[in-house]
Parts: sequence; C-alpha cells; structure tokens
Amino acid sequence: MSLISNKPLGAVIRWQIVYAVLVSIGCGLWMGVHGAVSGFLGALVSIFSMAAYTVVISRHRGYSASGTLRTALRAEAVKIIVIIVALWGVFAAYEDVVPIVFIGSFIVAVIISSLAIFVPEIPSGDKKVQK
Repeated sequence: MSLISNKPLGAVIRWQIVYAVLVSIGCGLWMGVHGAVSGFLGALVSIFSMAAYTVVISRHRGYSASGTLRTALRAEAVKIIVIIVALWGVFAAYEDVVPIVFIGSFIVAVIISSLAIFVPEIPSGDKKVQK
C-alpha cells in the first residue's frame, strides 16, 4: 500500500518535481550553481510540505463531517509546520542562497499545488468512462 493514495495530490507532487528540475536548470543557466540550488530548494520545500499533507489526507478513513474537517485541519497544520521548518532550515544552513530565486520558486510551486482540483479522480477499478 502506498503512502499516497490520493490520485490528484500524487499527480500534483509529480508536477512539482518536474517544475523543480526545470527551475533548477533555468536558474542554473541564468544565475549559476547557487541560483540552481536555490531554485531547487524553494520547490523542494513545497514538495515536502505537499507530501506531508498528502500522507495525512491519505490516512483518513472516516466519513463523518467532523472527521473529515479534523483531518483537513490536521493536514494543513502539518503542511504549515513543514513549510516553516524547511524555510528556516534552508536559510540557516545554506549561506549562499539566492533569496529571490528561493522564495520565487517556492511561491510558484505552492501555486502548482493548488492545481489538484483539475485532476479527475477515477477509481483504479473503473477503466471505462462513466456514460
């Protein structure tokens, strides 16, 4: 069993990984090694927070409104904590970070995470499209 069982959120994480590689290449060509690393780390912060959010959401088994709300709030809290710790960790550990690239890359990756609503969730057993 996979830790991430939510198809739309799994797709968004894959999109963020592709974005992280592309922004790393682009910033590397434009600003050098530190720009590439800063761009990659900015996107990586969002990827880690989205992965933590997705794991919490994927573990949800209840069907009551209160259980769903509790899971959603818990997942958001975990996501925010991961973002704060990761942002602090990068700025504390990586002295040559390019702040504008790092924060800009992070913001775009967060915007990409909101695209999960556009991914249809078709159960794995349903190969045919419903008529």
